[in-house]
Amino acid sequence: MDKLKMMTVIISECTRSMMSEWQLELGMKGGRAEIELSRWFEELTADVISRTAFGNSYMEGKQVFLAQRKLQFLAFSTFLTIQIPGFSYLPTKKNLKTCSLDKKVRSMLMNIIKSRLANKDTMGYGNDLLGLMLEACALEHGESQQLSMDEIIVECKNFFAGHDTTSYLLTWTMFLLSTPPEWMEKLRKEVMTMCSDEVPTVDMLNKLKLVNMFLLETIRLYGPISLISRRTGTNTKFGGIKVPEGTTLRIPIATIHRDKEVWGEDANEFKPESGPRSCIGQNFAMIEAKAIITMILQRFPFTLSPKYVRTPISMITLRPKYGLPMILRSLKPPVTTNSPHKQQASYSSW
Repeated sequence: MDKLKMMTVIISECTRSMMSEWQLELGMKGGRAEIELSRWFEELTADVISRTAFGNSYMEGKQVFLAQRKLQFLAFSTFLTIQIPGFSYLPTKKNLKTCSLDKKVRSMLMNIIKSRLANKDTMGYGNDLLGLMLEACALEHGESQQLSMDEIIVECKNFFAGHDTTSYLLTWTMFLLSTPPEWMEKLRKEVMTMCSDEVPTVDMLNKLKLVNMFLLETIRLYGPISLISRRTGTNTKFGGIKVPEGTTLRIPIATIHRDKEVWGEDANEFKPESGPRSCIGQNFAMIEAKAIITMILQRFPFTLSPKYVRTPISMITLRPKYGLPMILRSLKPPVTTNSPHKQQASYSSW
C-alpha cells in the first residue's frame, strides 16, 4: 500500500488531463454539454495502467496494451463456442492472427523486461508495477531464483486485465450516482468534507467510507465480469454432483451477486449499506476508482442524458451497449498541482 500511494499522483494527473478536455468542451457549449463517459473512461484507465505498470517504458507499454486488447477480443469471440480438440492449431485466419499478436506481445514485453534486468544495478528495477514485481521476486527468491521469463510475461499481461474492469466500474458508478441523484449529493458532501478542493491523497481516499460502500455495491449489481471459467484439478463434488478432474465449470458471477438466498429478498435493489465484499487486485483498483470519482465529484454536477438506453451487454466485461451519455455542467476549474510529473497523453488522439 505504501508503494501504491506513489501511483495516486499518476492517477490524478491522468484524471486531471481528462477533466481539462471536458472543461474545454463545456466552455465551448456554454457550461453544459453531453459527454459519452464510457469511452473516456476506457481511454483514462488504459493510460493509467500503461503508466503505472511500465513507468518510463510507458509508450512501449501502451503498444503492448493495444495488442493485448485485440487478443482479448479474439479470445472472447470463441469463449462460448464448442471447442474441438486441436482446432486451435489449424492455420485458420483467426488462429494465425492470434498467434501473430501473441508473438508481438511477448516480444515487446521481453524487450522491456530484459532492459530492466540489464540496468538494475545502475537504475534499479523501477517504482512501477513491473519494477515492484521484479524487486519483490529478487528479495524473496534471490537473484538466481527469479520467476521464469514466461511467468513474468504472464504477470505483465495480467496488469492489463484490470483496465476494462475499472473502466466499466467507473461507468456503472456514474450511472448509479445519477439514478436517483440523492447518493451523488451524499458522496459529494463526504468528498468536500474529507478532500475539499485538494487533489486526493491515499490517506484522504481511505476516509471516504460512503464512496467505498457505493463502489462495492456497484460491483455487486454491475460486476465488470459476469461469468468466469475454472477447471477442476481433481475429482470432486459440488452439491452432491460428482465432477471429474479436468471438467470446465462456468461460474455465473452476475447470478450469484443477485442470489436472494445470499443477499435477501431485496437482492436486486441498490443498497450500499448491505455489506462488505472483496476481490483480487482490489487495492489498486479501488484507489484508482475512488480517486477518479472523487475528482469528478469535486468539479462536475451531472445527470443522465435522455438519450441513454439501458442495455447492459457482456463482452469480456459488462458494459452499456450504447455507451453512457451524461449531461455535465461546469462547477469549478480543474484541480491544479505543483507535481513535477507531466501528463503527455491527448485523449482526443486515441
